Amino acid sequence: MKQIIGGSGGPGAAQASTLQVDEESAGQRLDNFLVRHLKGVPKSHVYRIIRSGEVRVNKGRAAADDRVAAGDVVRVPPVRLSAQVGLKQERPAPAREFPVLYEDEHLLAIDKPAGVAVHGGSGVSFGVIEQLRQARPQARFLELVHRLDRETSGLLLVAKRRSALTRLQDQFRERETGKTYLALVSGRWPASRKVIDIPLHKYLQADGERRVRVVARDDPEGMRSITLVKVGRVLASPQLARAGLAEASLLEVTIKTGRTHQIRVHLASQGHPILGDDKYGQFEVNKALSREGLRRMFLHAWRLQFAHPASAEPIALVAPLPAELHAFTDPHDASPPV
Repeated sequence: MKQIIGGSGGPGAAQASTLQVDEESAGQRLDNFLVRHLKGVPKSHVYRIIRSGEVRVNKGRAAADDRVAAGDVVRVPPVRLSAQVGLKQERPAPAREFPVLYEDEHLLAIDKPAGVAVHGGSGVSFGVIEQLRQARPQARFLELVHRLDRETSGLLLVAKRRSALTRLQDQFRERETGKTYLALVSGRWPASRKVIDIPLHKYLQADGERRVRVVARDDPEGMRSITLVKVGRVLASPQLARAGLAEASLLEVTIKTGRTHQIRVHLASQGHPILGDDKYGQFEVNKALSREGLRRMFLHAWRLQFAHPASAEPIALVAPLPAELHAFTDPHDASPPV
């Protein structure tokens, strides 16, 4: 990382700085790039200056999740170390390992529990990646390959080398991976409804919370989003009945595009929201389901297929359905399926 100091103002005036992205930093999210290079600056402040537009990449505004490329010039406004402005230093993330589904010298596949963010930001101090870095201080490189919603459990890939990160992200970008989720939705899903091809638009509510909605095909702000749905089985149980549901459908959902909240919004738009979804689901049904033991969203990243970033060998991984979800689909069988 090459640093160039520049700016304007009289003697003693705070100046902006310019960071030039090198090959080792290429492919990182902008927020992660800044957190690593602005030592001592609270992460919350990093997100604040990005949102305000004070951070510029090649003279243009950028979002926190934009990826930087080698040669990019990142302008950073004047910032001070938290100790200099009387702020408390943010507490480091606690070290934590997660169940390992696959690991070699190139990549790590873990089974992320529900309720854990994949990274810090937007009101979350830390996530999976920060905890892994604390647990593995000897690791020279650990970066998220993709993301999962905080409420979603299951398969998550972490790259252990820069080359693995770029090759795996290329596969995700070119839709060369196979990502299948398990979702339990209200009602009986029509077996003939196998493809949902409806554009999605991401927006912010008045309180700043991120949401997504379906839009018309000709909407200029809509992004094409494709979800494939296969019915695994239809369930009926006393638990569901007490929550006011005659039936529920366990779906195998494969996404061809990776939009924010894509599965949740697509399924809800068809009148079959995911059980336990507090953003796009049915509030009263979810409340009743919580009393029956379902206290989280029933969405699990179940299966992932990709080519190994070094050998190109086909890899197929499966994260078993968590015990609390399996117990809800089959309360008479305590062992989760593989």
